[in-house]
Order: sequence, then C-alpha cells, then structure tokens
Amino acid sequence: MTDTPLLLAGDFATPTREDWEVEVLKVLNRRRPEGKELTIDQAMKRLRTTTVDNLTIEPLYTETDVTLGHPGVMPFTRGTMVKTSPLVGWDIRQLHEDPDVAFTAREIVADLERGASSVWLRTGSDAIGVDDVATVLADVQPDLAPVSISSVEDQVAAARALVAWWKGADAHHARGNLGLDALAKAARTGEAPDLGAQAEWVAATLAELPMVRALTVDVLPYDDAGASDVDQLAFALATGVAYLRDLEAAGIAPSAAFGQIAFRVSANADQFTTIARLRALRRLWARVGEVSNVPAGARGAVQHAVTSHRMITRDDPWVNLLRGTIATFAAAAGGAEIITCLPFDTAWGLPDERSRRLSRNTQALASEESNIGRVSDPAGGSWYVEELTKALAARAWESFQAIEAAGGMVTALTSGQVAERIAATNAERTGRLATRKQPLTGVSMFPKPDEEPVQARPRPATPARNGLAPRRDSEVFEALRDRAAAADPRPAVFLACLGARRDFGGRETFTGALLGVGGIERPSSEGGTAEEIVAKVTEAGAKFVILCSSAKVYAAQAVEVAKALKAAGVPTVYIAGRKTEAASEEVDSVIDGEVFDGMDVVAFLTEAMDRIGVAK
Repeated sequence: MTDTPLLLAGDFATPTREDWEVEVLKVLNRRRPEGKELTIDQAMKRLRTTTVDNLTIEPLYTETDVTLGHPGVMPFTRGTMVKTSPLVGWDIRQLHEDPDVAFTAREIVADLERGASSVWLRTGSDAIGVDDVATVLADVQPDLAPVSISSVEDQVAAARALVAWWKGADAHHARGNLGLDALAKAARTGEAPDLGAQAEWVAATLAELPMVRALTVDVLPYDDAGASDVDQLAFALATGVAYLRDLEAAGIAPSAAFGQIAFRVSANADQFTTIARLRALRRLWARVGEVSNVPAGARGAVQHAVTSHRMITRDDPWVNLLRGTIATFAAAAGGAEIITCLPFDTAWGLPDERSRRLSRNTQALASEESNIGRVSDPAGGSWYVEELTKALAARAWESFQAIEAAGGMVTALTSGQVAERIAATNAERTGRLATRKQPLTGVSMFPKPDEEPVQARPRPATPARNGLAPRRDSEVFEALRDRAAAADPRPAVFLACLGARRDFGGRETFTGALLGVGGIERPSSEGGTAEEIVAKVTEAGAKFVILCSSAKVYAAQAVEVAKALKAAGVPTVYIAGRKTEAASEEVDSVIDGEVFDGMDVVAFLTEAMDRIGVAK
C-alpha cells in the first residue's frame, strides 16, 4: 500500500510527434545509402494509404477537437442505446435459405437453442419456398425469437407468409421485419422499382403489429456488386429518403415511418472502415430525421450487419473464419444491433451443420466470452476512428446530395448511375487486387497448393437476373486456379536458382508462392553451370523459366544462362527482380520479363499460362 498514486508510464517522458518522426526515419532509412535518405515528408507519403473512395489514411492520428457525445442520443454516432446491463449484447441472427424443409426446420431450432436470438429467412425459387415458411417455423415461439424475411423475387408474398404464420401462432408478440425493399429488389433483378405496396403494408403493420418493421433498406446488393463504403452510405440514405417521401405521400408521417425502417448493411475484414461506416450511417440518418421533424429520441438507425459475401473466398475457405470473426467484431464495435455471420463455406454451396455452428459460435464467443457486446461504442474517442467516421460521413453526404439533385435513388438506379459508380469502384479495386496492394490471404498471398476441396451440397440454380451482378473479390484468382487444374499435365514454370541458397532463397520463395497463386507447378534447380541448368530444364520439358538469385550473381551469370536456355529452345525466360540487375546491354534480347513485388499478378499468371499453352 502507498499514498502515492500509480501512474502508468509515469516514469517516461511524453513522446512528441517529432520523437515519433525520428523513429520513423530510423526505420525507413536503415538500408538506404548515405545521401539518399528520405525526408520526413517523403516518409509520410510512403506511409499514407488511400481507400477506393480516395480517402487518405494517415499513418498517425493525434488529438483533435472531436465532440464525442454519448451513446443513445443525437446524433447517435455512438449507438442507438446505452448498454447498462451485462446481459445486453446484440441480436445474433442466423440466415436460413436451404430449400430442404426438414433440414432448415431442424437448424432453426438448433440455432435458437444454442446461441442465436433471431431468425432470418430468405425465400424464393433458389431458397426456401414461400409455402414452406410456416413449416420451417413450426417450432419457433414468436415471444422468444424475432423473425425477419427477405426475397429477391416476391417480397409481398414473403411478407404475407410471415404475417400469416404470426397470426396463426402468436401475433401479439410478433417481432421482426417483413423485408419489403422495392429498390433492393430492383437492384438485384434489373426490373423497374415498384414502391406501390409498401405504404399499405406499413400502415397495416403500424396498426396490427406494433413491434414489427415493414421496410428494410438493404445495402447488400450494392456491396455484393462492389460498391465502395461512401457509395453504400449514399445509397442507403437516398433509399431511406425515397421511402420516407413515398410514405408521406400516402399519409404516413416521417415520425411514424422512421420506426418502420431497418438498415441491412455489410461488415467486412477492414475493421476500422466498417466501424466508422456504421457510426457514420447513424449520424447521417439522424440528420435526415432532424430535418424531417422526427422526435430526437426516434432518429437512430437500427442496423442489421451481415458479413460481406464479397470478401468470402472459395480457395482456402478456412481463412473465412478469420474474416468472419474480424467482420463480426467490427460490426459489434460499430454498434450494429443485429449481426449475421455467414458460414465459411458459403462460396462452396449450402452450409452444413458444422459450418452453421461455427458461424453461430463466432458471434456467441465474441459477445459472451470476449464481452464485446457489453461495451457501448468501444472505438469512440479513437482519433483515427473519429476522423474516419467524419470523413466517410462528409463524403457520403455529398454523394447523397448529388443523387438527390439528379432525381433521387429511383432515378439513380434506373438511369444506370448506380451501376456506373460501382463500375468505377470495381475498376480501382481490380487493380489493387491484381497488384496485391489489397491482398487476399490464402488466395493471392500464401496460397495452399495441397488444399482439399470442401464438401458441400450445391445451391439451387439462381434465376437469370439483369440487375447488379454480384462478384467476390477472389473470383479472378480462382479462375486462374481452375484453368491450371483443368490442364493435363498441370502447367509448370521452372525456377533456375543461380548461386548458393543465400543468393536465391528469398526470390525463389517469393516466385514460387506467386506461381502457386495460379496453381502452377514450379520444378527447380539449385546452382550449377549454364549447361547443367539447361540439362535439367530440358529434362523437365519446361517452356518457361524464371531465374532466381541476387543482383551480384545476376551480373555474373544471368545473361549467360539465359542465352544457353534460348539456344536450347526455351521460348520464355524471366528474371526474379529487375533486368537492370543483370548489368548487361544484352539483357533485353534474352530475358523476356520480370517478376517483382507490386507487379500485376493476374496479368503475369495469365500471360504465363498463355505462353505455356494452357487452354483457356
């Protein structure tokens, strides 16, 4: 015991920004020659990153004048409620879309008995049949579990089926969402949006089902198609405003309409951006409520966060468990009231009992054992998160205003404006994926060559639709793996490693992993004379060779070995690194290309297979 207060880090001087800059320069200039050192401005430029929205992420954030506010009050940036009880977490909502009625009914009960707190049904010709809704919900008690429903094909029929089940079971305790979202349906199908039925359903829900929300503003169609964070926010706002206007025209005031709308948003493995995006949406929707004269306490945006389907990979799918965990954490830290974590094998087919249990337990562990669900806005006050929230909100409000000025969300969707904005984002993201500036673990980085395919029941065929096309970030790399796997024999690129392992080890490892991204085999040789290397390449029957070594060895051997390979009939010779390391005027005549960090991996692997003669 002591009378002196304990000061954590109290014996250390408070570091200044200048102190931090000195340490940054020590690291970045460690191997740079004298006279070539970076200045702090040059160093900061290297450390800054930009998002696909062209938002700048600084390497260091310091204290700023941020009005932090409180959870549960305007502008709701910090959440729609204050968590005053250790029992208050978030609603763990499992998605059910398997048309096998017996399996789905059994899994709904298993979910609710083992950690889930609500049910989400997707109906349609490729999901649960509308006529089967009552059957799959037969053992669910409405007073214990909210139920939400959605459909891409017939939202009214889905809503009608859910209401019929409630009325046949216990309408007094009905809680959930009817899933009416005409604009999301139009985005998926390409059909003209029809808001006609929504006002009637909202009026009936207000009168008969007071704890049910009739409308969803579903942002997932846009995220699935590749929309950026800013555009997802802008589309959500513009859709919500379109619904408010439609309802007001039908005599339903915004003060009543606000409580009938829930937002379904994406959460991905970019945890800080996800946290900031959810916080920004609440701030922006609260502003819409303010100008619509909605009472201050009713302006919070209720958000159902779903782990992004676009980030899920088919190859090395176990990494999806990590992606789902990060996204779930981000959604919870961002204040989502409802969270759905998609199973890790979603890209393979219909999830089974094991994968569904893992997705459910991801949330249960995060909420109950990690205590994330017991903290209000844990990221609040972080200078980085606060600045990112502010930047996303400001840019999204500008985009929202542009959509409104052009006629609103209906016009933006039907005129092709939404598709154009998403296409521009996809073009930028495609470049980042191809150069691995946006890496995908297990796919574009650290591929697993001996991976065993996941066994999953195939999904029912999805009807042809003319709306926004869903895409996953990993698809281009999966296509390369499929192309290689279909070839007989499997395509191979020979790695001619020059000198000793200390010379070629690093570049051999890098190049081998890069070829593994495309499923290309990589036989190799270590050391030896040009004649010995040619003999091994000839024995392997290789048509494509990559030299691997250090600049010192390249200067002595690269051109000689390349000449010998060309003379032996090898059509393509590349170098791991840069041609200039060979220090020869002849290098361009005998070495056809380079392999280096930051290159377009997709273009290289495609060209490699073309040169080897792999069928497309």
